[in-house]
Amino acid sequence: MSRTVAEWIGKTDDSRPPPHVRLRIFESFGGICHFSGIKIRPGDHWDVDHVKALINGGENRESNMAPILRGKPHKEKTAQDVAEKSRNYRKRAKHVGALPPSRQKIQSRSFAKAPARRTASSPIEKWRGY
Repeated sequence: MSRTVAEWIGKTDDSRPPPHVRLRIFESFGGICHFSGIKIRPGDHWDVDHVKALINGGENRESNMAPILRGKPHKEKTAQDVAEKSRNYRKRAKHVGALPPSRQKIQSRSFAKAPARRTASSPIEKWRGY
């Protein structure tokens, strides 16, 4: 009979998981970065990241956390989270009418080009009836 451990839930959004929870998260993912899929080796710096970001409605709990390599993978994941938040905000704001309607012109095929005409600046050829 195995003993189950209660899931860690942060008291606030700023609460960091304690070391024993970080170890459980690391082991539950088999030591693999959830973003890049690279095995985290001894000596590599890694963080605990929210799978669904807090700014996008995620919760600060153990089931929403995963290991991620510090540096480029973590920065890319954060950039994706911010871009997703921005897209969602614009869609919501436009839907409820909080944003002004777009001022972009409607794209159309346009009219066919008119044939070139003679103008006063072009030379006039005289007809010579010999």
